[in-house]
Amino acid sequence: MAWARWYLVAAASLFGGGQPSNFKAQQLRYARVRDAYSVAIPVWQTRLAAAHLAWGRTEVLLRAFKNEQQLEVWARQAGTQQTFCLVHQYPFCTTSGGLGPKRQQGDRQIPEGFYHIQHFNPASNFHLSLGINYPNASDRQLATGPDPGNAIYIHGNCVTIGCIPLGDEGISELYPLCVEARQAGQAQIPVHIFPARGDWQALAAEQPASTQAFWTHLRPGYLWFEQHRRPARVRVGTDGHYRFD
Repeated sequence: MAWARWYLVAAASLFGGGQPSNFKAQQLRYARVRDAYSVAIPVWQTRLAAAHLAWGRTEVLLRAFKNEQQLEVWARQAGTQQTFCLVHQYPFCTTSGGLGPKRQQGDRQIPEGFYHIQHFNPASNFHLSLGINYPNASDRQLATGPDPGNAIYIHGNCVTIGCIPLGDEGISELYPLCVEARQAGQAQIPVHIFPARGDWQALAAEQPASTQAFWTHLRPGYLWFEQHRRPARVRVGTDGHYRFD
């Protein structure tokens, strides 16, 4: 498509009033990121328009549900306090571990809790990848061994030992959307990872007491977003459990 080729040639000057941040300019140096943009632009223009949002001018929030093996993409107008709206869902390509938080290196668990994207990797071994800030303060305090593990990503391909793989097609759509959110001024893109949607009571009965206690403190943050469509302000108590303001 001619317009897509033109975009890729002009990408370095098309955003940020003709003066892109060093971050986005560096991302676009990688061919796989440029290729991902050519895929993502028409897809997200359609999805966002349906929610009365515009490509390149949105904030993003991600929610993952381990039981359903789905990643939700929420968006709102950048620089506002508007509520987020659901714009897409991606299935996990595969999964590892089970329900319950990640507590040590090698347990194969996908973490549970409140995180944000801290690393964009355009040269990933798994096509493209978005690293979350695991372990956070809660994970470090509640770890069951000296090493809680690290390097948890949302990525391409279809393998995992604690990450969330979306396949190459899924991450090729999601990665540019997150780059654009960062470009639009969103310093932190939230990533909320929960055991399941809805009521977790039946699932909790099958979990050890430590996981039940953790979920009791995790759930208010889930319910807040369900009610308000905005994330609660999260802090970690001295006991390692989440608190919400």
